[in-house]
Amino acid sequence: MLNRKNTLCCAAMPDSTDSSNFLYIDNADALSSLCQQLSNDDWLAVDTEFVRDSTYYPEFCLLQIGNQTVSACIDVLAIDDLSPLLELLFNPDCIKVFHAATQDLELFFHLCQRIPFPIFDTQLAAPLLGFAEQAGYATLVNQYIGVQLGKGQQRTDWSKRPLSDAQLSYAADDVRYLAQLYPKMRDSLIERGRMDWLSADFEQLVRIEKYDVPIEDSWRRIKATKKLKGTRLRAAQRLAAWREVTARSANKPRNWIVHDDALIDIATMLPTDRDALSRVRSLKGRSGERYYDFLLQEVQAAKADPAPAPQNEKQVSTEPVDAALVDLLMALVQLRAEEHQINANLLASRKSLEQALRGDEDSLVLKGWRAPLIGDDIRRMINGELALSIHNKRLAINTI
Repeated sequence: MLNRKNTLCCAAMPDSTDSSNFLYIDNADALSSLCQQLSNDDWLAVDTEFVRDSTYYPEFCLLQIGNQTVSACIDVLAIDDLSPLLELLFNPDCIKVFHAATQDLELFFHLCQRIPFPIFDTQLAAPLLGFAEQAGYATLVNQYIGVQLGKGQQRTDWSKRPLSDAQLSYAADDVRYLAQLYPKMRDSLIERGRMDWLSADFEQLVRIEKYDVPIEDSWRRIKATKKLKGTRLRAAQRLAAWREVTARSANKPRNWIVHDDALIDIATMLPTDRDALSRVRSLKGRSGERYYDFLLQEVQAAKADPAPAPQNEKQVSTEPVDAALVDLLMALVQLRAEEHQINANLLASRKSLEQALRGDEDSLVLKGWRAPLIGDDIRRMINGELALSIHNKRLAINTI
């Protein structure tokens, strides 16, 4: 077994390149000592392990944290008082470095009702350094550090104790190499003048609104509601809100209460009694009769509600887009790509331009770091405020 003694000895700091060396923290004294040791760092690599297979809320099981000289696995299930750790994580003078941070930040929101900041997300930064969108952690580690990470513990149950050597070593690797990745990626972004490009993305990640969705807006999570109107849309809204309250109260996944498909079918069919509700095929086997009365009550309330039906988001056209218009936008993209010395295909794909032409505000080219580089110009050209011309045998951008 690995040595799990919680001794923090500054004279014998673990070698960050040795995958067998890390600190295992499972008591308050050791946690306090570790946090004190890390308290003056400008940045820290952070990762979490949790389980959420049968619950609404994630069950926080393990936190990994480290810098370039020390990596630690903190058994949060074994320690009652996590205040030193939370103080460290919520220190506004320390950058918290994650890879694919959304789920980690959601966990902290449920735990503390606030989000650690400032942050840096290596997955969001990767495309600006030539990697594909949503590049995996293993890909970045292999490219920058030359280490091939194993996948043997991806589906492990982090809530079971004791944790095995393999689990802890796997978990420690998530911050050991992250702490090596960050300086390399940061320095490369600074060298290319792209560090500030990510500010909007990181600010969006730490917005409370991203994780604290009002119950009355829970219906917007279900894509199929876009096809509903009037009373059926109102029914879907009420059913989704009821399901959200029930799932949170029972701490069970939403789809364990009523599956999305069943919720949409109920809203579409608007059953009037238990017999009619029992004929909703998608409801069978997923939710017992224990919810029938509640579901019928929400449907009846939707029918009786005199208020205007809730507003659905504007439908995005699915009509084919004129290829010549896409080509025109691609020329604009090429000009901006040359100006910023970035691959044009990374800046905007044809698909994202087609989405923008259809009025889809979720198009990748209109959001995040792309918005100030090219997205705003795309909007202006679509709105007839920009034009392209030929000047001295080169394309030029003109304001109309």
